[in-house]
Amino acid sequence: MKIKILGAHNIETRRYRCTSLLIDDVIAVDAGALTGGLNGEEQLKLKAVFLTHQRYDHLRDIPALGMTLFLHSRSIDIYGSRQTRDVLATHMLNDIVYPDFFTRPEEKPTLRFNELQVGRRVTINGYSVLPAAVSHSVPALGYEIASAEGRRVFFTADTGHGLEAVWQATTPHLIIAELTAPDRFRDFATKSGHLTPSFLEQELKTFHRLHGYLPEVLLVHMNPIEQAEIRAEIRAVSRRLGASIRLAREGMTVDV
Repeated sequence: MKIKILGAHNIETRRYRCTSLLIDDVIAVDAGALTGGLNGEEQLKLKAVFLTHQRYDHLRDIPALGMTLFLHSRSIDIYGSRQTRDVLATHMLNDIVYPDFFTRPEEKPTLRFNELQVGRRVTINGYSVLPAAVSHSVPALGYEIASAEGRRVFFTADTGHGLEAVWQATTPHLIIAELTAPDRFRDFATKSGHLTPSFLEQELKTFHRLHGYLPEVLLVHMNPIEQAEIRAEIRAVSRRLGASIRLAREGMTVDV
C-alpha cells in the first residue's frame, strides 16, 4: 500500500496545502489538496474519495474535482457522513456557489455520495474500510483502510483526545494522526477538538496498552507557523515512547 501526502497542513500557501491523502493512486481521503495536488490524468484515475467531516479545508477540492470529471463525462463515488453530504449540497454544490454535481447530469450524476455508518466495515474497490467516530468539534470520521494483502493504515481525521474506543477497533501498520498545535495551545485544542504533542502521547500510550506495540506515526494538519515548535516537542515524545513519529510533508510517499 502506497500512501502519498498531498496536503499536510491546516492552511494553504504556495508551499503548504490542506489535508489530503492518496492511497495507491486511486483512493483519496479528504480533499484539502485533491485537485491542487494532482494533475488531470491523476484525477481521472481516482476511484473513490472518503471525507472525514464537513469543514472547508477537508472538502474544498470536491467541487473542482466534480468539474474535472464532468468535463470528461466521468463520475466517482464519494463516501462520508450525512452531515458532510448536507454541507456540500447546501453550501457548495448548490447551483449558486458551484454546479450541483450530485444530480447533474440527471442520467448519471458526476458525484455519487454514499453515506457510511460508524463501526460498519465495508469493502470498496478492493479495500476494507472501517469508519470510526472521533472526537472533534463537529461530527467526524476516522478511517481504517486495509488493502487486499492485509496492510492497514488508520487516519484519525481531525480529533481531540479520548481515542481509546477507536484504538480498540484497529491494529494498523501506520497511524496518520492530526496534530494541529504545540502544547502551549492545549486549552484551544481541548475546546476545538484537536491534538497537541502531549495529547498525542497520551493517546499513543493508550494504544500501546491495548495492543502491545506502536506502529509508525505520521502527523498532518499542522499549523506551519508553529511547525518548528511542534517538531521539537514531537521529537521529545518520540524519544520517550521509543516510537517513530514524523511530521508529514507535501509530496511525501510512504509504503505500508
